[in-house]
Amino acid sequence: MDGQNSIEVKNLVKKFKVYHDKGKSLKDKILFWGRNKYENRVVLDGISFSIKKGEAVGLIGNNGCGKSTTLKLLTKIMYPSSGTVEVNGKVSALIELGAGFHPDMSGRENIYINASIFGLTKKEIDAKVDEIIKFSELEQFIDNPVRTYSSGMYMRLAFSVAINVEAEVLFIDEILAVGDQAFQDKCFKKLVEIKEGGCTIVIVSHSLSQIEKICDRSIWIKDGHIEMEGTPKDVHKVYLEWMKTR
Repeated sequence: MDGQNSIEVKNLVKKFKVYHDKGKSLKDKILFWGRNKYENRVVLDGISFSIKKGEAVGLIGNNGCGKSTTLKLLTKIMYPSSGTVEVNGKVSALIELGAGFHPDMSGRENIYINASIFGLTKKEIDAKVDEIIKFSELEQFIDNPVRTYSSGMYMRLAFSVAINVEAEVLFIDEILAVGDQAFQDKCFKKLVEIKEGGCTIVIVSHSLSQIEKICDRSIWIKDGHIEMEGTPKDVHKVYLEWMKTR
């Protein structure tokens, strides 16, 4: 791996088995074995790219193009059918709203659980917990069960934990679309701050304006291939023209 890079993806392929009429029980599978036919659906078909340390990159494309799958492969939530993914550095991720949260535990308890998943020790979390709560603006609700939280409150808590683990690589998937405008602006200000501190950021979003605010480069994924990459405004112009013709 090149020492200047945080991420290297080479010839990445991801296939999924799509069953048309899969039996739900063992009895169904035995008696109606003919139903267990499936097709291999190729979501990513040999994509390659690299991201330098401290670079912010946006992944764009229409629904089903493979951008969220790419992010899940980078975080090792999924593994590739073939090809390689290398990520150098401590990783933090905001992939799915509320992922890693226990609904019956309080916000405070979930901070400890979530931060420990990212690799922080209890002593490190103790030192950061007040800062996390303050950033989330959930002081009034932090000891309530998170099942009582709105989607915006979930996002506030999840984002606050993720940005305070001092990661070297941060992955974000659409989560910033949740929440009020004031908090979104606060999040972007924080993202700029941690980017200036040398953190590598990869964002999946349908909000092109958000990507243009934070990212140095956009990668357009189309039908499992990289259609175009370059400065966000240049890529987005071509992407929007293509979207009009669909």
